[in-house]
Amino acid sequence: MSAITAMQALVADDMDAVNSTILKRMDSPVVLIPELAGHLVNSGGKRLRPMLTLASAQLAGYTGNKHIGLATAVEFIHTATLLHDDVVDGSALRRGKKPANLIWGNQATVLVGDFLFSRAFELMVESDSLRVLKILAGTSAVIAEGEVLQLTIANDLSTGEDKYLQVITAKTAVLFAAACEVSGVVAGDNPEVSSALDAYGRNLGIAFQLVDDALDYASQRAAMGKEVGDDFREGKITLPVILAFRRGDDDERAFWKQTMQRLKQDDGDLEKAIALLHKHDTLSDTIERARHYGAMAKDALAIFKDSEAKSAMMGIVDFCISRSY
Repeated sequence: MSAITAMQALVADDMDAVNSTILKRMDSPVVLIPELAGHLVNSGGKRLRPMLTLASAQLAGYTGNKHIGLATAVEFIHTATLLHDDVVDGSALRRGKKPANLIWGNQATVLVGDFLFSRAFELMVESDSLRVLKILAGTSAVIAEGEVLQLTIANDLSTGEDKYLQVITAKTAVLFAAACEVSGVVAGDNPEVSSALDAYGRNLGIAFQLVDDALDYASQRAAMGKEVGDDFREGKITLPVILAFRRGDDDERAFWKQTMQRLKQDDGDLEKAIALLHKHDTLSDTIERARHYGAMAKDALAIFKDSEAKSAMMGIVDFCISRSY
């Protein structure tokens, strides 16, 4: 059984309840809202983040039902950020389909994203936990900060690895962390348990984004329903490019400045960029860093006794890192 299949089997009953809650809370008398939101929600994503909330609840020994609403809130936050990202990034594909903003326009897409954020906050309040509300509300703010920070370093080849890690922690890893930690909170808010779940999710999220950024330059990305080279076309500074720029000679740096900084790109430039990344081993080095964070995610689970939930969560780390390598 694959790691993702094991996780899906572990949380199958709870995920059915989450899916029902998603449909119920996504509904609105304004027909465009469920139509547009459903375009992304029903587009085949694995729902990894809400699955982590559900698995973490099992790992922490939670026996109530508040984790269902929290998993739904996590998925709504994630979906809202994707809708907003599509407007900002201008990508032509999202999970193999035309993104919502190219069908319904930027205004409707942003507003439906706002609607989902609002629904997420309703669900947070229903947990009756100020701690949960603080975690998820703070996470939503940090995600927005991460997206803005990413905009400020776009096309800036002086960006270092530390700043890049700050961006991916904010825009990706904090939601993974919160998705896991809130289950520890509703299970009793044992500081050791909540801290371990936060560390697991945070390190898994960093590993996940590192792999995603390497995949942007990998042919396997096309099989995932995404365009190869989106980050290159947008001038998005990610670790593979940061490393290649640092390791390159003067001619190579001039190429990166023209294509990424000034966005003057010609036919064949993407292929040249990929060749330079391979020349300097920056894709494999990015994956190696992901393995490092994956190992830390696994180590965070050491306080928990062996169980089906722990095994599934350990397996998901390997799945996230090896999904295309």
